Amino acid sequence: MSLQQVLIGILVLLNIVSFLVTARDKRKSENGADSDRTPEGMLFFMAAIFGSAGVYTGMLVFRHKTRKWYFQVGIPLLILQNVATLHVVWQFYSLN
Repeated sequence: MSLQQVLIGILVLLNIVSFLVTARDKRKSENGADSDRTPEGMLFFMAAIFGSAGVYTGMLVFRHKTRKWYFQVGIPLLILQNVATLHVVWQFYSLN
């Protein structure tokens, strides 16, 4: 298994976990369990560490956090940041 395959696997896993955390938080919000909810900062952190596609997909699928302007703007910006970072890293390592 190559390093590229391992890194892609890690990215997929991060996004699946981010999606599931968003789903869990939506379920908790519907049940009124405020004390056991996932903090918004954690969702943004997960998006910042390359789980942004999972958080965004969870937002759309579960209609969660879609009314909050900072999620509407912030998560798509983090998707762009994730893609730009991956592009720069890819270009750096393809030069060597």
